[in-house]
Amino acid sequence: MKISRLSGGLAVACLFVSAALSTASAQGARDAYGNPKAAPSPRPMGSSTTRRAPSYSNQPTSSSSSSNSGSSGVRFGFRAGLNVADLQGDAVQSFTTLAGYAPDGAISKQMRPGFYAGVFATLPLGPGFAIEPGITYAEKGAVLKGNLPFPALDFLKANVTGTARLAYIDVPVLAKVFITPGFYLYAGPQASFLVNGKARVDASVLGFSAYKEDFDVADQLRKVDFAAVGGLGYQFNNGLGLSAGYDYGFTSLDANNRFQAYNRVAKIGLSYSL
Repeated sequence: MKISRLSGGLAVACLFVSAALSTASAQGARDAYGNPKAAPSPRPMGSSTTRRAPSYSNQPTSSSSSSNSGSSGVRFGFRAGLNVADLQGDAVQSFTTLAGYAPDGAISKQMRPGFYAGVFATLPLGPGFAIEPGITYAEKGAVLKGNLPFPALDFLKANVTGTARLAYIDVPVLAKVFITPGFYLYAGPQASFLVNGKARVDASVLGFSAYKEDFDVADQLRKVDFAAVGGLGYQFNNGLGLSAGYDYGFTSLDANNRFQAYNRVAKIGLSYSL
């Protein structure tokens, strides 16, 4: 009698331990987007294991089930935002020389604001991890400002602004890691293909524009730029996302190797996953 009670007690204890382990495992599991997976509903003791035939009636689906099924597959989306671009290296000499303007006066370099827009696909590979290739149009370049080297004419407040107006098609392939549900880090390589390259020279006197001209310098620039990309972001459940990142170019832009100038871009933007 004691042996029968002991066996029964051991069986009940094993059932409790098994149920606890399965629940903990289900709570710890996450999908590729960092969302916790729903735990399977426990089967009542003594219930039949016979499978039911699938029902094709138009019954409402729970929001948790819909969210989990949508978050486990490939997602497509689009992104857009603000670029703040700069050129590092011999950038001051580079575009003033290409534009045929080489002043002896003081020159300062500023970052050039622009925009970017494109599409992407998120390919889940494991819990909290995905690969995200994309195609993006992006404006880059820099702004150079200088004073004309004529001290006798300082009262005219004459100055010259040179703007490197570059446009690329960026093709990044990013590794995306979700640290917590919604919050992620990303990094990866990027190839950029030049679609437009101009240097604009704008001279002003007493605050009025006196001269403005665009020079096409695309044939003097390398057609492909390679960069490392990294950043962070947050993905909301409704598909909207926020991100901030930085592009660090490795390729010197001058095709004739007369100077060293590299693209640097800080960016923030919005995205939407379908």
